[in-house]
Amino acid sequence: MSTIREQANASRQETSVVVEGAPSGITVEFESPPGFDLKLQSLENKQKGIELLNVRFATGDGDGPVQLATVFIPDGALKHFFDRFQQYADETTQKGEPRHKDLVDRIATLRKASLRALWTDTDAAFPAEDEVSWWEVWLRRHDGAELARLMDFGEQTGVNVGERRLGFDDRIVVLVQGTVAQLSASLDVLNDFAELRRAKETAAFFVNDLTPVEQADWVGDLKERTVTPDASAPAVCILDTGVTYGHPLLQEILAPEDATTVVPTWGAHDHHGHGTEMAGLSGYGDMIDVLVSTEPVPLRHRLESVKILPPHGANPPELYGAITAQAVARPEIQAPQRRRTFSMAVTATDERDRGQPTSWSAAIDALAVGRSFDATNQGLVYLEDDASNVPRLFVLSAGNVNGTNLQKEHLDRSDLEAIHDPAHAWNALTVGAYTEKAIINDPSFAGWSPLAAAGDLSPWSTTSVLFQETWPLKPDVVFEGGNLALNGEAIDFPVADLCLLSTHHKPAEKSFALSWATSAATAQVARMAAMISAEYPQLWPESVRGLIVQSARWTKAMRKHIDGAGGKKARAKLLRRYGYGVPNLPAALRSAGDALTLVAQSTIRPFANGKMRELHLHELPWPKSVLTEMGETPVRVRVTLSYFIEPNPGRRGWKTRHRYASHGLRFDMKLPTESTDEFHKRLNQKALEEDEGKPAPAGGLADWYIGEARNKGSVHSDIWVGTAADLAERGAIGIYPVSGWWKDQPKRDRSGLGARYSLIVTIETEAEDFDIWTPVAQEIGVAELEAEVEL
Repeated sequence: MSTIREQANASRQETSVVVEGAPSGITVEFESPPGFDLKLQSLENKQKGIELLNVRFATGDGDGPVQLATVFIPDGALKHFFDRFQQYADETTQKGEPRHKDLVDRIATLRKASLRALWTDTDAAFPAEDEVSWWEVWLRRHDGAELARLMDFGEQTGVNVGERRLGFDDRIVVLVQGTVAQLSASLDVLNDFAELRRAKETAAFFVNDLTPVEQADWVGDLKERTVTPDASAPAVCILDTGVTYGHPLLQEILAPEDATTVVPTWGAHDHHGHGTEMAGLSGYGDMIDVLVSTEPVPLRHRLESVKILPPHGANPPELYGAITAQAVARPEIQAPQRRRTFSMAVTATDERDRGQPTSWSAAIDALAVGRSFDATNQGLVYLEDDASNVPRLFVLSAGNVNGTNLQKEHLDRSDLEAIHDPAHAWNALTVGAYTEKAIINDPSFAGWSPLAAAGDLSPWSTTSVLFQETWPLKPDVVFEGGNLALNGEAIDFPVADLCLLSTHHKPAEKSFALSWATSAATAQVARMAAMISAEYPQLWPESVRGLIVQSARWTKAMRKHIDGAGGKKARAKLLRRYGYGVPNLPAALRSAGDALTLVAQSTIRPFANGKMRELHLHELPWPKSVLTEMGETPVRVRVTLSYFIEPNPGRRGWKTRHRYASHGLRFDMKLPTESTDEFHKRLNQKALEEDEGKPAPAGGLADWYIGEARNKGSVHSDIWVGTAADLAERGAIGIYPVSGWWKDQPKRDRSGLGARYSLIVTIETEAEDFDIWTPVAQEIGVAELEAEVEL
């Protein structure tokens, strides 16, 4: 500590920069031993002005990563640490251990912080020493004069401070342009910096600032870093306007033979541009991220394209169900063994159906459950009257708010514009749009601001708020779809800073295109589905859909609306706006020590001779001893049940024998006071009551976050929060059938062949020092866990 203080005093004397009112102190970097964490709470003392600025990890010496923490210590407060180190050396606790042992033993070294100690971005993104770069500077908010001091610092050092800033409760984010050397001076004279990150590039840089030749250079760099997938890899099959498969970024992941069309005279090329936009996003995601990176880009999925829109005019709308069915057959003939996700961002815009099934949405449902298009009779049939028909996953865009209806109160507008046909299909994964793009840097839009707040619904996204309560909750999830610019009452788009970046369909003219709205969101979620399929080839389409829903979380902006809703009915209305939130790929792919995901794929026979036939009980391998030890610690359980129904689309009231869905399934969790036999009996009673159209019994629904509203459509998800001790006694989940025209029409009942479903359960806790994953791995075997159950 003495050496650090001497180094800091020497640095201050050497600099000529003086910023009035700047807090005087030292920024110190603490490092843990490899494989251990620092005791972070002991590195901060707000009363003495000691503030923990940031925490990050770095590679250790082979015994595990080291944890690094950067701490600001005001002049005079170093004594706080001197005292603790001295007490560690001289004093012991009642247990005979040195005082502050947890603090001191976890510190391997400490040093005066360099600029890299404030860097919380990836190591590869740190600028070169003499590179003039734009930085995201995160100022610690403490006295209100932080921005004024930064401007003063900028004038003295030549650092360019951007005009726009983003304020949080305890941080202010500002864009600053300068070199490493220029910003390093802040550590001695400013002491307001908490974090540094590389400023995010937006689509504007690539489409507005680069010439076509420069764009091609960026494309070449990305292509060199891209690791192409195997020919047998899963695919996203894009049903759209065709794709320019010769684009340099697409030619290695979309083979010419995989680009087809429903009408040969149309050609497979992209006559419009929309399909190629979808291809870039389906392959790479928002391309800004991979372009600015220097890391390899390993792709584990491919692309396919089927052109379903004519180059001129439009298809008769009543034929879109048949056209979609024909389109599905093309890639299955071309590559019958390949696993694929069908992605379609083409919708009808009349909005007159308001959730009622149509020929198009029913065709999607029939294709999803395993039917195929029979060219001889133009019908959707089961090719084999057995269980060998393979279900399909469809990812559909919710559809966009009409451009002429865009308005300042965009949430109200979205709630009045219904999800488009066929996105209300029960078996499809329907994607709406939200946005995190809420900063405009383009000087030509000075005075304009983003319309939607960061983390809220994109102004483009339609909802199912106007649907009758009996129809499915749509969208299922939302993903990045861009934003609009607002100036008074004027609205403008596209604004490049608020858009995503994708591939252009005429690469000889330009490499990149802007993309936005629910189409862009859909392509990215389809990419996620293919990546899950690549990681876990044994998962059914029902499971992939379920995992995406299971991984979704509401943003802070969404939760503000949802948690503030007055009761579960009001909450259900907001689910029809936001779905289950924003899916997270890492959460869908992996468990962690504090979050365990279990997947059970099974087949149930719901009915026999017009009566209920089966219900399933899943005894889940809760880490009961760990949960009991945790006692009153809060835990969170997320359950998702995903299955596909067979549609009965004729509009004949959808009562009794004319119900739309072939069957319904429900889940419930055992109560802590119930025996397994009592739980079984309760499920039987619930199945009977729901089948008779009675409201679902409260039973186990009362303490679930969504409750009865979750039982819409064919994917059901809900959240239970309670104590670990309570959860320890709830070690069973039941699946039971309800209603369905299979039951009411025994001659058409396919229950005997089995109805597949996927049950997904996640247990989470924020408690420290409790590992949920390991006890389960030990109980059922790590190999089985990784191969069949755990993700």
